[in-house]
Amino acid sequence: MTRALFIIDVQNDFTEGGALGVDGGSAVAAGVTGLLARHPELYSSVFASRDWHDIGNDNGGHFARDAAPDYVSTWPVHCVAGTSGAEYHPALATDAVTFHIRKGQGKPAYSIFEGTTEAGETVGALLAARGVTDIDIVGLATDHCVRASTLDALEHGQHVRVLTDLIAGVAAGPSEAALAEMAHAGAVLATSHAVATDAERADAGTGTDS
Repeated sequence: MTRALFIIDVQNDFTEGGALGVDGGSAVAAGVTGLLARHPELYSSVFASRDWHDIGNDNGGHFARDAAPDYVSTWPVHCVAGTSGAEYHPALATDAVTFHIRKGQGKPAYSIFEGTTEAGETVGALLAARGVTDIDIVGLATDHCVRASTLDALEHGQHVRVLTDLIAGVAAGPSEAALAEMAHAGAVLATSHAVATDAERADAGTGTDS
């Protein structure tokens, strides 16, 4: 088993005070940092995605420029490339990130699989090259990009675990529905305590202390 971590869109515009701020977003950023600090050896790769939208256009209809956003398929301007809103939240330590994934870039994009590295590498190809079989998913927002990324990971044949104490959603009802959909599709809903258990098992297997 080779496990990777997906950190989905923990950006300033998606946390408190941002253009599309999610309550609890800052706590998710700090929690993910703590997770990686406690278990630095557990993940073979860490993928962090960001919305990285073009400036000066509607990004394929993603930005509502001529009408009010419907918050389903059209949104206020957010996460424009090169702006502070597109940057990672300052509480998220990125030194452990193996691959930085940019998505959007002129078109709507929700799943991490719709993005690429700056060099143009796709997430699917990188997972295959590294022999990844299992993915833990954390980040923002439960009812949008976490949902889309989870469903796509399952479609790519991965065993997926969503760490429910390290995600936050836009709205309670849609977030609950998204979690139910992810579980029905085959994702395991767990908490970061499961990661600690994995680390203890790994230590026992190598004869090291936990």
